[in-house]
Amino acid sequence: MTAQAAGNPERHPTAVIGVGAVLAADVRVGPYAVIEDGAEIGPGCVIGPHAVVHGSVRMGPGNRVGAHAVLGGDPQHLGFDPATPTGVVIGTGNVFREGVTVNRSSQPERPTRIGDRCYLMNLVHLGHDSQLGDDVIIATGAALGGHVEVGARAFLGGGTMAHQFCRIGELAMVRGTTAVGKDVLPFSLVGGNPVQHFRLNLIGLRRAGFSRCDIGGLQAAFRALRARQPLPAGDPGAAATERSAQSGPLQRLRDWLDGESPRGLAPFARPGGRAGARPGDEA
Repeated sequence: MTAQAAGNPERHPTAVIGVGAVLAADVRVGPYAVIEDGAEIGPGCVIGPHAVVHGSVRMGPGNRVGAHAVLGGDPQHLGFDPATPTGVVIGTGNVFREGVTVNRSSQPERPTRIGDRCYLMNLVHLGHDSQLGDDVIIATGAALGGHVEVGARAFLGGGTMAHQFCRIGELAMVRGTTAVGKDVLPFSLVGGNPVQHFRLNLIGLRRAGFSRCDIGGLQAAFRALRARQPLPAGDPGAAATERSAQSGPLQRLRDWLDGESPRGLAPFARPGGRAGARPGDEA
């Protein structure tokens, strides 16, 4: 027990808080939690019972860490030197449910990073150097290998397993228990073992406020990619909503496709294939 824990009613007397840890005044710490020297925890955070926050973690405001979660542990990499000064950077308003584990990065220049408002359900594992965008949801028991990148508002179903160095694009939806061994396109619905692209994530796009023009442009792009043809020119969604063409969804898709990836793109299922596809909406 430390003086910090004993003298603050928001911090349980059994919590162990390193004297070199930096906690905002209103951070709540549950029974038997451990917060190591060097950790930084922002205002409004809640650290649950038996949770461990290692000294490599920099956490913004309003995060909730569930019981027995472990944030900032060493990479599960046989060649890693534990003395290497690497870290985890966590944004604002994230939820880490019971038993979540997040490993610190293997390289000092690029920490494991989690954006804002992500929701990681119980027993999720994020490997070293993983990069999560904003508003990502990962369901129970999913695991991401090292260096996996997940775009904003993506959803990974329970038991998803993502191979190291895979990319999962913005607003993609991955069916539960899928083995992701190759890259997943933004805005797509995928599943199967091995993983396949089935169609656009139409429900997710509509809920996210994408216009008909946005969706129409992405449908044309999806059909072109499946046929191994060039993407359509222009960005009708950007023109229709008076946004810059540089920020429209079709341009974001192009930028994502231009990114480097050692894994390659997951294949396309035949038109009308399963994983939620209906006749006529496979694009």
